[in-house]
Amino acid sequence: MAEITAAMVRDLREKTGAGMMDVKKALVESNGDAEAAIDWLRKKGLSAAAKKSGRVAAEGLVGVVAAGTKAAMVEVNAETDFVARNEAFQGLVEAVAKVALEVGQDVEAIKAAPYPGAGHTVADEVTRLIATIGENMSIRRAKVLSVSSGAVATYVHSAVKPGLGKIGVLAALEGPNGDDTVLTLGRQIGMHVAATRPEALDVSAVDNSALERERAVLTEQAQASGKPPAVIEKMVEGRIRKYYEEVVLLEQVWVHDGESRVKAVVQKSGATLVGFARFQLGEGIEKEVSDFAAEVAAAAGTAG
Repeated sequence: MAEITAAMVRDLREKTGAGMMDVKKALVESNGDAEAAIDWLRKKGLSAAAKKSGRVAAEGLVGVVAAGTKAAMVEVNAETDFVARNEAFQGLVEAVAKVALEVGQDVEAIKAAPYPGAGHTVADEVTRLIATIGENMSIRRAKVLSVSSGAVATYVHSAVKPGLGKIGVLAALEGPNGDDTVLTLGRQIGMHVAATRPEALDVSAVDNSALERERAVLTEQAQASGKPPAVIEKMVEGRIRKYYEEVVLLEQVWVHDGESRVKAVVQKSGATLVGFARFQLGEGIEKEVSDFAAEVAAAAGTAG
């Protein structure tokens, strides 16, 4: 048995981009033969997957799944929108959502969980699919909501198939179990949230730093009017109420009628809205913008 040195592991990692443990195993399996180890990694799909792992993945799908009084939502990214239409990728997102429903919203726990019917982990399945499809992929985030009684409704906007799309929403409502009106209201709230992008459920949940920043801006604007301090204070408080109507879900105008407040609609139903979550595909990911013409010109200049 050949001795596997740290230098051998380092060199093979640089050549293939595969993980340290995978490289070490490849060298052990190949009795220290670097070329045979590269072939071993390629056969396993690990070399190809590792080389793709540095590429920006901002496309993909948001997936939702519900069971009883619990629901899960995940975002799984790929490099191109084309992959989102791939049945194998769609199957991956559906499976990851179901795993999240079982193990919770911690992404590392999801990755370490068994992939349904495969005999390996979710992380291994992602690696296998990267090698098969040829694009970088990643499980970016997950959210799980549950209620003691009532329903956690799901809504998907721009759905490519049931439960998969570009925007996903969970709406958790406490109320009578098995009440179809609660579930219907939850789906309507999901549509509302998809359209209005609220930042908080109620006034108490508004981020304090964001609120103080808004208050400082509004105060400075009001002071420019030259009005007395007491009037300025009233102006600021009025504008803060407007701010709440923009960012707080329960304070927003119900999109389905353009008049009622969301809190009034929920109160009238007899249910209690206890939580929500909204995922929009790729939000917050910096996408690489390439100038194709510039790339061609640069290549032509190098060739010349």
